[in-house]
Amino acid sequence: MQKIAIIGGGVIGITLANYLDTTKYDVTLFDDETGQATKASAGIISPWLSKRRNKRWYRLARDGAAFFQKLVADMRISEKIYAKNGTILLRTNGLEDLANLAEQRKADAPEIGEINLLSAKQTENKLPLLAPQESLYISGGARLDGLLYLNHMKKLAKQKQVYLVQEKVTINKENNQWQIKTKAQQFLADYIILAAGPNCKTLLEPLGYQVDLRPQKGQLIVFKTQQSQSKQWPVAMLDNEADLIPANDGQMIIGATHEDKAQWDLHPTSAAFEKLTSNSKDFLQTPEKLLENSFTYRVGTRAYTSDFAPFFGSLPNDPTLFVASGLGSSGLTTGPYIGYLLAEYFNKGNWSTEDYQKTLDNYIQPRSF
Repeated sequence: MQKIAIIGGGVIGITLANYLDTTKYDVTLFDDETGQATKASAGIISPWLSKRRNKRWYRLARDGAAFFQKLVADMRISEKIYAKNGTILLRTNGLEDLANLAEQRKADAPEIGEINLLSAKQTENKLPLLAPQESLYISGGARLDGLLYLNHMKKLAKQKQVYLVQEKVTINKENNQWQIKTKAQQFLADYIILAAGPNCKTLLEPLGYQVDLRPQKGQLIVFKTQQSQSKQWPVAMLDNEADLIPANDGQMIIGATHEDKAQWDLHPTSAAFEKLTSNSKDFLQTPEKLLENSFTYRVGTRAYTSDFAPFFGSLPNDPTLFVASGLGSSGLTTGPYIGYLLAEYFNKGNWSTEDYQKTLDNYIQPRSF
């Protein structure tokens, strides 16, 4: 039985591990959780109205959102982890243009669901925390709790006999076999799949590769409220760098920051609190009431490429080395689908990703000495 080593147990790695055929492969997942973006994330699954011009990215995000129907059924994911309660989009102007864009994109993305322009009162009724204002509602929008997703998928992976190792590793290749070293052990593998976010660069550089990846710090604020209906409410995409995500048990999440200079730093900051709460105040009915509640931070490190697009697949000069990274802030939308596509390649040999990404040599090249 051939051995596959997955480095990185975030949204790509854990989904991949669960979809790999463990009757064909011996699978080991190595995961150092420090700064993991998925663990810190609470994501909005609603990519259809993005204004990004990258058509490959849009197709990947669109199909990633559609994939959740299969993922939820295959992995028995509860509404506590993934809830399709709809998305409210708030804009000071241009709502009709957004509605028209939604209608156009619904032709090849029926997952958008119902598309409704809401009056100020209707907006307030949908999500009572919001101040009365006109909005656009799409019923297909959803939220995913990254930490709950990881915990659930880890349990399933163990049931499938995936071996989980929670340690930092180094990798090397000798005699056509991959060596994965922890502090105390060494493992061998026929294939290695790097899904370690910005740490993919750290792992690849000693092997002689230049990698177009950079870390970016992201912070969320989680308020603990008495809003018992929170799990049923839609998410709200505000008209600036802040989103409002109602979650389970009265949790209200505001996020997220995009901090390029902070890179690997994982300390929560008052500056992030001030920025996120300031950006959201104008959209809330009584912001002071929300701010009265106790709160915690979630902090993680995302991976970005210079063109803000993800990449995944095997390296052209080594078909035993696969890399998947660069998800940025849309990782909960695209990551599970990327994990599934990688598993399909190993299980069935299916591989056609030209519609989703540039070739890997745009992001990873052998270093010139």
